[in-house]
Amino acid sequence: MMKKTSRRKFMKQTAITGLVAFSPLQLFSQSQVSKSMRSNVKTKGFAGKDKHGKLQRWNFERRQVGDNDILIDIKYSGICHSDIHTIRGHWGPQQYPQVPGHEIAGIVAAVGKNVTKFKVGDKAGVGCMVNSCMQCESCKKGEEHHCETTGMTGTYGSPEKSSPTGITQGGYASNIVVTEHFAIKIPVAMDLKFAAPLLCAGITTYSPLMRAGIKKGDKIGVVGIGGLGHLAIKLAVSKGADVYAFTTSESKRSDILSFGAKEVIVVKGADDLKPWFGKLDFMISTVPYAYDMSSYISCVKPYRYFTQVGQPVNGELVINNFNMIFNRVNFNGSLIGGISETQEVMDYCAKNEIYPQIQIIKAQEINDAWDKVIGKQARYRYVIDAATI
Repeated sequence: MMKKTSRRKFMKQTAITGLVAFSPLQLFSQSQVSKSMRSNVKTKGFAGKDKHGKLQRWNFERRQVGDNDILIDIKYSGICHSDIHTIRGHWGPQQYPQVPGHEIAGIVAAVGKNVTKFKVGDKAGVGCMVNSCMQCESCKKGEEHHCETTGMTGTYGSPEKSSPTGITQGGYASNIVVTEHFAIKIPVAMDLKFAAPLLCAGITTYSPLMRAGIKKGDKIGVVGIGGLGHLAIKLAVSKGADVYAFTTSESKRSDILSFGAKEVIVVKGADDLKPWFGKLDFMISTVPYAYDMSSYISCVKPYRYFTQVGQPVNGELVINNFNMIFNRVNFNGSLIGGISETQEVMDYCAKNEIYPQIQIIKAQEINDAWDKVIGKQARYRYVIDAATI
């Protein structure tokens, strides 16, 4: 009798202790896990309905949370110039409605049964891709963005059979479902609003800088000081490089110097670049439109590299080959970076306290922010507060 009474007492105490160990939020989250896995996930977002109009509120559904998926409640989403190019058809015809956004930071709300990388409550982010074949040599080497078979699946606008809308939908939304491999762990110390731009602007500049093997004392040129360019300055400076910033906006001078640049060159014409011919160890351009490139390229030392990461309308650039055969500079382009390298830049920025310069906006201000991005008025990355969607 004593044993039964003691056992009942122990079980009662254990049950109470177990309830106390979980906050009401945690208990709610766990109940939501099973519910979300049984059906599609309802989502609110801002979508482009055609290539000419403004983004509008749109309610839609994402796929149910699969065994290898996580559900992220989005807290912040950065605005990238790529969002504008895509929705406005600058890179080819699009399917609409389409929700842009590939700088996504939030909190894990549910996990599939096979997920080991995340747990409910973790900080997590999604960058520019959400899938690839995972079998080809590029994928196996951690370059999923260069998948050789299916190609990478972009975070928005890519055909996706599992999506109720037929295409992937991006981060200007309240939540997102993603395979755990393609989600980035955001360090506890990193504020989510600062983490978001690192998932595109950060990795897009970090990857070519690392490939160039920049080191202390190198003279690095950065062309175009916007969302990507200002992070390129901060990252290069953190490696000990002397950074020379090339901009057409005199108004950005004081900001650029505060980012750590050694010198600011305001370019009004090709003659402003001639004093720099053959002076730089490496140059990266973030300019997202076609421009007179040849004189910029000539600023690099012979046989060194000039990397273009900004992607103009239809990807079209004009280079004067007479300049190239005499300057002997190697020109290349660069996409984003693989998942492991994206995690690397996130961890590096958290450790070294490298944060993007951001402006938090409400969802209702997205269209106005797009106009300001086009007008070079962003200082320097607009980040949407997803709570306002």
